[in-house]
Amino acid sequence: MEKPLLATEFLDRARRNYGDREAVVGVDGDRYTYDELGERADGFAAGLQERGVGKGDRVAVLDPNTHRHLEAAYGCFQTGAVHTPLNYRLVESDFEYILNDAGVTAVYADHAYAETVQAVRDDVPTETFVTDDPDAVEGDWEAFEDVVGGGTDYDRPEMSEDEVVTINYTSGTTGDPKGVCRTHRTETLHAYIISVHQEISDDDTYLWTLPMFHVNGWGHIYAVTGMGARHVCTRGVDAEYVFEMLRTEDVTYFCAAPTVIKMLGDHLAEHGGEPDAGQDVRVATAGAAPPEATIRTAEDEFGWYMKHVYGATETGPLITTSDARRYFDDDSDDRFAVKKSQGFGYLGTEIRVVDEDGNDVPADGETIGEIVVRGNQVMDRYWDEPDATAEAFSDRVDGYYHMGDLAVVNDDGMIQIQDRKKDIIVSGGENISSIEVEDTLFSHDRVDDVAVVPSPHDDWGETPKAFVVPAGGDPNDPGVTADDLIRYARDDMAHFKAPTRIEFVKQLPKTSTGKVQKFELRQAEWDGEERMVGQG
Repeated sequence: MEKPLLATEFLDRARRNYGDREAVVGVDGDRYTYDELGERADGFAAGLQERGVGKGDRVAVLDPNTHRHLEAAYGCFQTGAVHTPLNYRLVESDFEYILNDAGVTAVYADHAYAETVQAVRDDVPTETFVTDDPDAVEGDWEAFEDVVGGGTDYDRPEMSEDEVVTINYTSGTTGDPKGVCRTHRTETLHAYIISVHQEISDDDTYLWTLPMFHVNGWGHIYAVTGMGARHVCTRGVDAEYVFEMLRTEDVTYFCAAPTVIKMLGDHLAEHGGEPDAGQDVRVATAGAAPPEATIRTAEDEFGWYMKHVYGATETGPLITTSDARRYFDDDSDDRFAVKKSQGFGYLGTEIRVVDEDGNDVPADGETIGEIVVRGNQVMDRYWDEPDATAEAFSDRVDGYYHMGDLAVVNDDGMIQIQDRKKDIIVSGGENISSIEVEDTLFSHDRVDDVAVVPSPHDDWGETPKAFVVPAGGDPNDPGVTADDLIRYARDDMAHFKAPTRIEFVKQLPKTSTGKVQKFELRQAEWDGEERMVGQG
């Protein structure tokens, strides 16, 4: 027997089985049962259809982790529209590009971020603009409550599991951002997989520290909902609020970059108190290896259980886990070597590390190759980018998505990232294109040449550092200060992308053909480090 795998099933199941049970704790303290959450999603679906949004139309959602994001997402799913979540840390030009590239028909934007959409409103195809607080936004915006409250009757169209249900945009690390198309099938199977590996159950309370826009919150908008667990919403990460929720709302699971764990540790050291109310808590962190100090803070100081996972926007995101408890004792230091690796592939996920000829590297912990993956949670394609799609699935070996991370495989079969193939900087969990930073700095009239590389950072794992050849040629008298260039970059791009370090140099290392040898700059920056990727 075959039953279509549809994203709508997660809320449908929760309404059937947990209708009168609490579903969401809002940032304002309001609480909603699954019946109430479902009714509001129905209202948004009906409101979209009343405003002409149909199956296949893209609906953008620009919202921090509030209950409205959940309602808008499921409202989109129920109409057959394509949920297109936006990174609220981006700037106006980013939104203009994405809204045009996706051909977005309607947008819901939280009042704190709606101005960035308003600024480009006349330059995008979007027709319907909705916000939670129209009085706080210039321009003609409809109120979210008016849309939701206009009735709950809508027509749910026939849907196929192979149809696109969401488009998540990358950070544009190799050019313009690309829309990652994910189908009902990929989203559903990813949610099933994380429900197992992240041990999500109906008595969980999940705290939304991870942005919901970030690959649909790693699939948690589906898995937590479908399992009938509770969502506790946030507006960003505030240490005091996180601890308050852990102590009062019986939070049992949340996601946190190593930088967030460090922030929580610093807060507790300064203000005291208990980290939680005595319940079992597990926390997931992702990306490059978390520092041992991060694991010690979470597990030894707070008494939580940390899971290290790995993936990318294109892969669901989650494809591996180091939660292999048969390989370590919870109270032994031998757990650090395992938890700092990317570990094993998830269920149904094939992970390989291959050389340039597409052959698997030996499991010797030394031979480096590129990580490639095949699994049901991997994206369908890039939106309107057939060439980029073909390249992503065929560079070294056909039929596998190429991650761009270089790794080794140890004798237990676990992978561990050592370096990056692409020009990517991962700072605090956000991907940054070194090329984009370079282009911005190049436009300054006091910059003659520039190269940007990742530099180790105690809090963020790594941070963009720019090596700048000043226009006058004298690094001792560049005619501009490092702070000036940093401010210049921050005026032109999302703040998290801007360089935090500037070094003036007489010249950049180059090949005989004039290509900048960034590898030399990176080697110098990472001298003495275990690997050339940030921990955290």
